[in-house]
Amino acid sequence: MTTFVDRVTLHVAAGNGGHGCASVHREKFRPLGGPDGGNGGRGGDVILTVDQNVTTLIDYHHTPHRKATNGRPGEGGNRAGADGRDLVLSVPDGTVVRTGDGEVLADLVGHGTTFVAAQGGRGGLGNAALASQRRKAPGFALLGEPGTARDVVLELKTVADVALVGYPSAGKSSLISVLSAAKPKIADYPFTTLVPNLGVVTAGAVTYTVADVPGLIPGASEGRGLGLAFLRHVERCAVLVHVLDTATLESDRDPLSDLDVIEEELRAYGGLEDRPRVVVLNKIDIPDGRDLAEMVRPDLEERGFTVYEVSAVARTGLRELSYGLAGLVDAARAARPRQESTRIVIRPQAVDETGFTVVREDGGGGGALFRITGEKPERWVRQTDFGNDEAVGYLGDRLNRLGVEDRLRKAGAKPGDDVVIGTGEDAVVFDWEPAMASGAEMLGRRGEDHRFDAPRPAAQRRREREAERAEEEYEDFDPFA
Repeated sequence: MTTFVDRVTLHVAAGNGGHGCASVHREKFRPLGGPDGGNGGRGGDVILTVDQNVTTLIDYHHTPHRKATNGRPGEGGNRAGADGRDLVLSVPDGTVVRTGDGEVLADLVGHGTTFVAAQGGRGGLGNAALASQRRKAPGFALLGEPGTARDVVLELKTVADVALVGYPSAGKSSLISVLSAAKPKIADYPFTTLVPNLGVVTAGAVTYTVADVPGLIPGASEGRGLGLAFLRHVERCAVLVHVLDTATLESDRDPLSDLDVIEEELRAYGGLEDRPRVVVLNKIDIPDGRDLAEMVRPDLEERGFTVYEVSAVARTGLRELSYGLAGLVDAARAARPRQESTRIVIRPQAVDETGFTVVREDGGGGGALFRITGEKPERWVRQTDFGNDEAVGYLGDRLNRLGVEDRLRKAGAKPGDDVVIGTGEDAVVFDWEPAMASGAEMLGRRGEDHRFDAPRPAAQRRREREAERAEEEYEDFDPFA
């Protein structure tokens, strides 16, 4: 049964925002007490967070579909809907989050590091929040926005200071078992190590981690054997240790040729040229192994390698090796640039930044088609209940204030032309009628009810004036952020 998984495709979906409520307060002797529809709740986010107690992605291999809960709709009596619960998914330290195309979205290193993989939808405003001096009794509310849904690839890269690399059966698992408390599987046949093993070593005042990477063979960087699947676990290591078998029974192999093959695979994989290398001549407890180690050591030192002769079985040379690696790890840590405090750069939008574009396209049949794209128009379309004429009028009013009307005129749009807002299946098509979209005076009558014009307390009138001023700012304000 699979117990270690280091790459999965995760299908995440955030919660949808709850719809706003359109309601009118009613009580005895006061049947029209004003709009009191509450706002919808925010949809829950899907959040990835690093947990040091998690070492594999196996949970997401078995259950790759994860969804946060939706926000609740608003209710009458100014009762806001409850927010959806965020779905927090624990991932191992060193998890890289990518898109299906390979674009890196986040590199999660360090306990507690988080990344929002899918953003929950905003809740819709109720008619109480939409009321103003001009629109005293809105008969509509805004719909909640759908949450983000997408596929992300989680790829685990082991976070370790030292990586042990070499041929299968070179003794890497035996070496890590005596250097640390790790207990990997050890046997006398190749490819006993099917997953990376991690051990913690203490040498003097330095504590570091060692990763035992599954055996590499010629062509590993191209997918042969297990190498390609686990070479990624070498990327984060500061020191590479070549474990060479001095007692191999294969006639066409020797420590020098093994070293050349592994170095070629590391070079082909790329990005590891700057890592310091150490050579470990293992299995010197065997007489032929000690003789071969003494024979090849001068050649290795001529190449600039620091060489250690060890025996994992006899526990020979381990102290010198552990302290030597500790020195290299300590030097690598000291050479790392200091992490500066986060600097937040605020880049205000330009004064003439409209946030949308109008493009003329071929509508087919000789007619013109104008496509509007932009965050605000597309979001407003998602919030609109097209079964409610007043809500559609409110959408037209917002688009007009944004400047869509003027931009369409400049682009050459004529009454009756098709206007599309958005792209893909979610796009909405209108027959453009300028008088309808720009008739702010007509929209001003929407939602009015003269029965609300009776004398009102000064505090209520003041709140209505404040609501009217805030209406202009609503487009750029997220009340659920």
